[in-house]
Amino acid sequence: MLRIDFHCHTVCSKDSLTVLPALLKACQRKGIDKVVITDHNTIQGALEAQKLDPGRVIVGEEIKTQQGELLAAFVQEEVPRGLPALEAIRRLREQGAFISVSHPFDRLRNGHWELPDLEEIASLVDAIEVFNARCMQAEFNRQASDFARHHGLAGTAGSDAHAAFEIGTAHLVLPDFNDAAGLRMALPQAQVVGKLSSPWVHFASVYARWVKAVRGNSPRPPGEGDRAKFDSG
Repeated sequence: MLRIDFHCHTVCSKDSLTVLPALLKACQRKGIDKVVITDHNTIQGALEAQKLDPGRVIVGEEIKTQQGELLAAFVQEEVPRGLPALEAIRRLREQGAFISVSHPFDRLRNGHWELPDLEEIASLVDAIEVFNARCMQAEFNRQASDFARHHGLAGTAGSDAHAAFEIGTAHLVLPDFNDAAGLRMALPQAQVVGKLSSPWVHFASVYARWVKAVRGNSPRPPGEGDRAKFDSG
């Protein structure tokens, strides 16, 4: 059985300062066997992290659509933000990606879904994120779990980590898999493990946004030194 954190961010997200070596070392330290790196609207960090630790990293993306956010795994081609949800799903399906839905009922986030829009895509996705550690209210996760159960959908879980110390706060325990098809087969046996993060973790995202605004630059891309930093342990 594997432990997988299905939702986390790196410095390639606008609201995270987590460099790739720090994220991967946190996974090692906490016993997270696989991690889906789901930066906002980019797969750049995930691709670089996979080069550093190919057995652990799954390339993912959190995609902001016109209706809400999708959470994809085994992404091969980046899907741009701002598309209608149905078009984003079509592009993900064409490349064989696994499609979940990020924190669909968390009304405190811009990426939450209105129920009619969520109902429209329910038959087109593989899963619903039923536990997100960064939800401020447990009720948001309960609603997501109820929706998944009602529609016969599998559930994913993740820390939604924007700082390395958050990795693994919530994760899944499930049988081994190697691709999107294997993940679909394994998920019915998955167990959600974890707890809600302290509300204070959101200040890590606020701080990251502030730092990047002060620097006046875009999120720092992974550098050539990242492999050396990771390999040095």
